[in-house]
Order: sequence, then structure tokens, then C-alpha cells
Amino acid sequence: MGRGDLSDAEWEQLRPFLPVSNGRCGRWRDHRQVIDGILHRVRTGVHWRDLPARFGPWKTVYERHRLWSGDGTWERLLQQLQAAADAVGEIDWDVSVDSTIVRAHQHAAGARNRPAAGPRRPKGGRAAGTPGRNSVSEPRRPAGGGGAGGEGLGRSRGGFTSKIHLSADGHCRPLSLIVTPGQRADCTQLVPVLEKIRVPRPGSGRPRKKPDSVAADKAYSNGPCRHYLRRRGIWHTIPEKTDSRAARLRKGSRGGRPPRFDEERYKKRNTVERAVNRLKNFRAVATRYDKRGYVFLGTVSAAAVIVWLRS
Repeated sequence: MGRGDLSDAEWEQLRPFLPVSNGRCGRWRDHRQVIDGILHRVRTGVHWRDLPARFGPWKTVYERHRLWSGDGTWERLLQQLQAAADAVGEIDWDVSVDSTIVRAHQHAAGARNRPAAGPRRPKGGRAAGTPGRNSVSEPRRPAGGGGAGGEGLGRSRGGFTSKIHLSADGHCRPLSLIVTPGQRADCTQLVPVLEKIRVPRPGSGRPRKKPDSVAADKAYSNGPCRHYLRRRGIWHTIPEKTDSRAARLRKGSRGGRPPRFDEERYKKRNTVERAVNRLKNFRAVATRYDKRGYVFLGTVSAAAVIVWLRS
């Protein structure tokens, strides 16, 4: 086992949830070997073509990562690990929300301006291809392809940037992840980030989607964010902006009461900052190299899977 590879215990946690071949498209290369190759690239940020030979053909590793990023396999693995932790009461549902800027490498630019065309006609066989083959060989392609903005790349004075919006539990582990262009305001993504929390329950029953409380900084201090949290009955701690407080005081009794703020609860917001630090220990997360937005989200999700396995 090389440095950063899955241990036997970690592999046993992941193995039951990994996709299996449908028997119509040939055998999959060993999942453990390929996952170790993906994790090596996520950890080091190395070019796919420069992967060590012990991981097998580099293109196989890359295609597996692209496939799992497109069809949501990485996000499902993350949810299954969260479900296993929640089943034994290991998730602290005092959630914190924040975002972090990621500098995009120049190689991250240049994706197609239009969504990729449908799958090519397969070699041999019937003209229509083998039923079900395309669902395995071609991943579901999320929205994108509309230039840099469609791929989660935003322009700044220093070049392209992306922003990772995330929620984290009280143990500094990511619960949900979203990638947007770097200039996207934090407050616009509070609802999507919280709506993306989805922790399955063992057996039957709806997945858990509602945290006990939410803490966020002043970037989320506006009316729509507070209204959404009140409507869902989520107790929240968000400091009031200075200009908002001044405007409220100028209105007198018409300005309403000040929002409730718990200083002790706000001190726990550092958990999301520490979750960001854990994710950025992976070089392919701290610097974006992926051209496609959904592939970069898969890269961040793979890093989050390792954070959950090793926390």
C-alpha cells in the first residue's frame, strides 16, 4: 500500500456502495486500484498522464473519475458514509456554512463552449448499439458547456477563480458541496447548499435534510436568508451587518427587533473553516485543474469522502 492509498478498513467501508458491472460492457478494472489512482491525483495534483504505473492505465483512471463525477457516484458515496455515521449518532447537526475561493490553473480553461454531442456510434454490432451500453460508457453530463461561467469559472484580476460553497457538521466534515464562479455572492448559495444536505436513514424513511442550527458570517446576513431559515424552523446565528443595524435604528419602532445572536454558538463556526482547511490539503482542490465544472465537483467530493473516512 502506497502513501495515501486506501487502508483495508477504509476499503471495506466503501466496497459495498461501489457500482458493479451490468455484464454487457466488459469487466471493470479493480475498483480499489483505480480509486487509489484517483486519490493519488487528487492529493498531489499531478497530471493524469503522469500517474505511477502501479495504478494501471492513466486513461482508465481518468475515465472512471469522469464517469463517477458525471453520474453522481462520488456524491452518493459521500452520502452513504454520512448515513453510516448518523446511524451511530456521530454527526453533530449544529451546521456551519461558508465558502472558499479556489484559484484555477490556466489548464482549467478551454472547455467546449457547447455541451458535448451524444455518444458516437459503437464499433460493430447493430446501428443502434447494445441496449443499455451508453448508460455505462457515457456519464450523465450536468449543466455546463456555456463558456467559463457555465463551468464554474469566474474572472478576477488575477485570472480564473472558482468558489466552493459548503456546509459542515460540528466535527469539521463537509455535508454538502456546490461549485460556482469565483465572483458569485455567498448569500445566493445558502439555500442550494442547505437543500443539498441529504443524509439517508437506515432502512425505510426519508433522508435527514434539516440541521438543528446554522451558523454563518455576515456574508449571509440579509432578509431572504433569514426568511428561509425561519420558514424552515432552523435556529440560526448570523451577525447583523453594521449598515443594516444603522438602517434599522433610523426607522425607529418601524425597524423591528434586532435579530437574535448567540455568541457562544457563533464560536463554533470555526468548524466550517477547519473543514475548508482539510479539503485544501488536497492539491487538486486547492488549485483547480479540471476543465469541466462537474469533474471538479467530483474531485472535491472525492476529497470529502476521504475526510469522512479518516476523521
